[in-house]
Amino acid sequence: MSEWHVVWVPDPGRWGRSPTEGVLGIRDLPEAVARMGLLPGDPVYIRPDGLVDRDFLDFVRSAVFRNLERETKRNYGTDYRPLLSFLSSRGLSWREATPQILADYRHWWCKAPENPGRISGTKWDREAAAFTKLFKWGKVHPLPVDISRHEDRAADSVSARVSWLTPRTWGLWSDIGLRGHTRAGVAALEWESRTELRNTSFVQLLLSSGLRRQEGGALLLFELPAQRLRHGRYMHGRLAGALTRSKSSRTFYASVDSVGQVEAYVASERAWAVQRAQEAGRYDRLPVMRLVTKVSHGLKPKVEWVDQNGVVGAQELSRLDWRERQWLFLEGPDGPEPAWLWLTEQGLPMAPDRWNGVFRNANLRCEEVLLTAEERKIRRTLRLAEVRGKTPYATPHSARHSFALFMLILLNELFESRYGLTKKDRRDFAQLFGDPWWLVKTLLGHADVETTKRHYLNPVAHLQLESILAVAESTDEGRDVEDLDGVFARLARETAGIQDIDTMIEAAS
Repeated sequence: MSEWHVVWVPDPGRWGRSPTEGVLGIRDLPEAVARMGLLPGDPVYIRPDGLVDRDFLDFVRSAVFRNLERETKRNYGTDYRPLLSFLSSRGLSWREATPQILADYRHWWCKAPENPGRISGTKWDREAAAFTKLFKWGKVHPLPVDISRHEDRAADSVSARVSWLTPRTWGLWSDIGLRGHTRAGVAALEWESRTELRNTSFVQLLLSSGLRRQEGGALLLFELPAQRLRHGRYMHGRLAGALTRSKSSRTFYASVDSVGQVEAYVASERAWAVQRAQEAGRYDRLPVMRLVTKVSHGLKPKVEWVDQNGVVGAQELSRLDWRERQWLFLEGPDGPEPAWLWLTEQGLPMAPDRWNGVFRNANLRCEEVLLTAEERKIRRTLRLAEVRGKTPYATPHSARHSFALFMLILLNELFESRYGLTKKDRRDFAQLFGDPWWLVKTLLGHADVETTKRHYLNPVAHLQLESILAVAESTDEGRDVEDLDGVFARLARETAGIQDIDTMIEAAS
């Protein structure tokens, strides 16, 4: 046996009940793990002989690994395990790895026809970055792999998560996947969803704001946008830096309609979930609860609280990550309730990664309604393109990409037609406020406009304003020949990767 295993250090309060005799002779396992210097979310590697690998334990506790973001730790920690198993199958430790051994591993992992689970170039680049950190820390020479070397990076590395749905297609996906509609556009008789309003509200918020899953999924009640822009259909709020990739707070914008839908969820589904949780005493049994006593405003808003033991604490709102936010509670009319916006049916904070399951179930329902039984039997990755094209497919990040595409087209329309700017006017406007690409980059919170073009809007990055919006032709009544829906439909026909209703209807027929 050469298989390695990895276990993860739980968060406080999630260890479960330990046996009275302890575990392996240790009475208080959480305390013992903390004394070793391990943090919640750290990986612990189990060798094929069933023992914890002390060498890897030192790496996990080193500054090289400790300073990584928790999600990166999870990704890298997962990437190391198959490499360790591969090396063990050859009777080698990771310190004995050579460039040739890593070349063999890469070939099997990325290219070997015999391997049905081959990974993409993007995934390999992430793994190469993880391996580079490990081998540099371990002073393995020569470096078996180095992400800074051109030959160690994948030539086909592109963002595998990019997908765009036009506004009409999001409507179809939401109606069928989240609202339980049939092909005829009416709710199915057997459909029952006690979280329909929560799910549709979350999707609409992401679509209108471009927030990432973790950014939108970890909002607190008092962080919902409350200030409406003058003469506009958008409201703006402040996104805490601890939730963002850049760790910098930024302003985000959401449509009035999407915020109104979230408020409807708060007043109905969410309120019922809180009431049931209070009646069941779930909040009384939580291991950690911080009751918010004050939220200050200004440039650096601060949250003050008191915990179950009466200990007072405070922290800047921008520095609270999503795990700490789950511990915050507000005093409601019938007792404490979570400050966390999105709740499960049990009235408990819904972790951001659980939204993946909501989207996955919606995708499966779309397939169930729009595909035949024979077509559904084939795994999605093996289906023909014309079959995949019959049903919309979305992830939380699809909403962010679709937001970027929608805003680019909308801003181009404003530049090209509504403002009636000349080329000189457009140049002057761009110097003052930035061109549409720069504005979309700002809305997404990217540091570099090239990231926006390369990863989020690559299919349309080469298009000029005139080719994105060919709406110069007008009827005798002065009405534009092509509206935004028409623009999206044409763009979907001309560009790969954009899902639109018209192309799905053509595929189905």
